[in-house]
Amino acid sequence: MLDLRHVTEHLDEVRAKLAARGADPGSLERLAELAEQRRSAITEVEALRAKRNETSKAMATVDKKSDEFARVRDEMKAIGARIKELEGGHKAVEAELGEILLGLPNLPHESTPVGAGEEDNVEVRVWGEARSYDFEPKPHDDLGRALGILDFERAVKISGARFTVLRGKGARLERGLINFMLDLHTGEHGYEELWPPALVKDSALRGTGQLPKFENDAFQVQRHYEEGDQAERVRHFLSPTAEVQITNYHADEIFEADALDLAYCAYTPCFRSEAGSHGKDTRGLIRQHQFDKVELVHFCAPERAEATHQKLVGHAEAVLQRLGLRYRVMELCTKDLGFAAQKCYDLEVWLPGQGAFREISSCSWFGDFQARRAKIRYRPEPKAKPQLVHTLNGSGLAVGRTLVAILEQYQQADGSVIVPEALRPYVGFETIAPA
Repeated sequence: MLDLRHVTEHLDEVRAKLAARGADPGSLERLAELAEQRRSAITEVEALRAKRNETSKAMATVDKKSDEFARVRDEMKAIGARIKELEGGHKAVEAELGEILLGLPNLPHESTPVGAGEEDNVEVRVWGEARSYDFEPKPHDDLGRALGILDFERAVKISGARFTVLRGKGARLERGLINFMLDLHTGEHGYEELWPPALVKDSALRGTGQLPKFENDAFQVQRHYEEGDQAERVRHFLSPTAEVQITNYHADEIFEADALDLAYCAYTPCFRSEAGSHGKDTRGLIRQHQFDKVELVHFCAPERAEATHQKLVGHAEAVLQRLGLRYRVMELCTKDLGFAAQKCYDLEVWLPGQGAFREISSCSWFGDFQARRAKIRYRPEPKAKPQLVHTLNGSGLAVGRTLVAILEQYQQADGSVIVPEALRPYVGFETIAPA
């Protein structure tokens, strides 16, 4: 969430940055109007409270049977009624301000390239040589069917479209990839592993920016909780990404400076309804309602965030390099940024069966955008006023898409697939051959 004071004091700058990322800045005028109402109301309430205190002291010296006492008493009642009226209006203004701020995306970092869409993203580097095939490379779904490791048809009977059952060596490959990624990030990159719930509260989704903007893209589950004499309706969702759980792990907390930086990783299943993506990537594992992912999340002081972002990208790249998978790093332009990100690098893996690079990780720096929503702060030094931390995250990696890349980049002319050497200790076999 953006800082209200910064927005109101830099309206033109904020308007320009929102326009650069394709967001509608129209609500800024209403926000500025409400902010002024809020300031005026706070000033008037403070003045009225001071006057009420003075009047109360004056009443103590006035004869209670006199006309003067009755006048002062009536004045006190009028002041109290006006304060109550202003406080009621203040709550309404605060609610509307909060709603507007929750709907505004993050502002692009000054180093983020300005662009009108995906075509303006900047290629930073390409890793790995393009393999030359003496046959026509097949897409992963055709390979998976022929190998007997991907079953799309029976998954429909269980759950519907955009779900997949992995069989035999396919299931073993998925599980092996998860363990390989977690071992690399915890053993060499220094992350602490978490195993969080897959069910998350609406407040957690709001904290990372998925709500209210992307509510239609989430799977919602409703439960009813009773605590004491009060019944509370709590909305729960299936998590779309472990970013939600890990970031909110420290919601409403204040760190001491020496506790930062913090780095966590977690494997979770992820669930997305893919609202608005009808007809896109309907084949195979690219765009599923349920998929596996290993997530990397950092909490750090603002002055170390840019360097941490580069380190995070390198950790995600290391997975692809260990597996020998060709990929490229793309710096996203303003129009292609995610809602909560101020700067982002996408890793795109090469899929020869599609003849295209496809996203396999987004490594985002959020500034204090998520921390302001989730109230995650730190003290720069002992007893100092708490400040907002910076949060960063990235996939390390999307497991299903990594499996896709292995099938397509390591396919052989006879329809078999070679298992990358780094993965063999985790799966116990070197090749996957047609049954």
